[in-house]
Amino acid sequence: MTVTNSAQITDALKAEGERAYDLDRKHVFHSWSAQGGLDPFKVVKTEGSFVWDSDGKRYIDFSSQMVNTNIGHQHPKVVEAIQEQAGKIATIAPAHASAPRSEAARLIAERAPQGMDYVFFTNGGADANEHAIRMARLHTGKSKVLSAYRSYHGGTDLAMNVTGDPRRLPIDQASAGTVHFMPCYPYRSYFNAETEEEEVQRALEHLEQTIILEGPNTIAALILETVPGTAGIYVPPEGYMAGVRELTEKYGIIFIADEVMAGFGRTGTWFAVDLWDITPDLITFAKGVNSGYVPLGGVVINEAIYDTFRDRVYPGGLTYSGHPLATAAAVGAIEAMTNEQMLDNATRLGNDLIGPELRRMKEQHPAIGDVRGVGCFWAVELVSNRDTKEPLAPYGGSSTAMGEVIGKCKELGLLVFANFNRIHVVPPLNTADDVVREGLAVLDEALALADKHYQG
Repeated sequence: MTVTNSAQITDALKAEGERAYDLDRKHVFHSWSAQGGLDPFKVVKTEGSFVWDSDGKRYIDFSSQMVNTNIGHQHPKVVEAIQEQAGKIATIAPAHASAPRSEAARLIAERAPQGMDYVFFTNGGADANEHAIRMARLHTGKSKVLSAYRSYHGGTDLAMNVTGDPRRLPIDQASAGTVHFMPCYPYRSYFNAETEEEEVQRALEHLEQTIILEGPNTIAALILETVPGTAGIYVPPEGYMAGVRELTEKYGIIFIADEVMAGFGRTGTWFAVDLWDITPDLITFAKGVNSGYVPLGGVVINEAIYDTFRDRVYPGGLTYSGHPLATAAAVGAIEAMTNEQMLDNATRLGNDLIGPELRRMKEQHPAIGDVRGVGCFWAVELVSNRDTKEPLAPYGGSSTAMGEVIGKCKELGLLVFANFNRIHVVPPLNTADDVVREGLAVLDEALALADKHYQG
């Protein structure tokens, strides 16, 4: 895809941006925010790996928005697919067979692990996780769901209860049948591990003890982000995911792989489970399946769970399940990613550019405690002391130091995804090498502000 480094921001676009801002402040209720002090960013144009504000300033999108624009903004193949589908069938009830939904299901099933041939479409990732858990509960006749701390599974009620980060706390009533366990997180090991091998062994022992103490006969499912996204992009060491799969099989627990953020090329593979050659029972997806051009999510289902509902009604559905515009966008996105070899490019960017440059920055910036990632999915964890690993912002909050780093990135024309004490480097998979280098150079400069708060 050809992108330009500049855009003509007309007076009309500027006026549109200002009007949108005024109306936003008068009428829009924002997610995850206290409403009174908001100052929304005024975007008036997007293209490729760039966005422009109403002043005509260009920004590199190192956030992929919510880590979902895997193919970048305004990809012509996907825009064309949406426009063409709108001219044929703009909407249709999900009970009917329609070409874009059928084709999207085929393409997704072909890319899933062998034996996972069925797709249930939802509107996004949260409801995909809700439906996957419902399927598991009905299939097993059991109710409990295991999930990790330091995880995120969506903003709906059950998905939030399954979530293991602080956003769960204001709505957690301890009545959703959810049980949390400690994750495998080598940098901040909960098991006093000194090596990755120790971390894997101890994390799996902890998980098995949790299963035994909770009672395997009460546990329907274990849901786990294959590579946790918002929670920190801490890539599981070799052996952990395979060990989780073995435990779920040993105790008759449905394994749900949450690939909402990690799926569709983000890690350099279609699904992150491919990194470890494991096959879960259910896979949830959203975001990168069509880069968010039209809301879409879903569940990939294996034969055994499909058979449960072969002659038994599945009690669930959505008005927009497999919406033709959304699934047409998915077909266009998957074909573009395949034809343009974006997965290979994501792997190359991670191996040759992002990873090496972030590791170099770690040597230069004492405030960088850890660098980790795969493909176009990286995290820079900032600390005020490397020995104690004291985070530069508290877990569940932010800080002046983090605000300065994020603000400097924006001032220099870089949009980043930040959470607590981390900056995530998650550009579109087809970002040009020179743009990646430019973005990393900006981040390098901004991190000097973090170093000023270092106390080690």
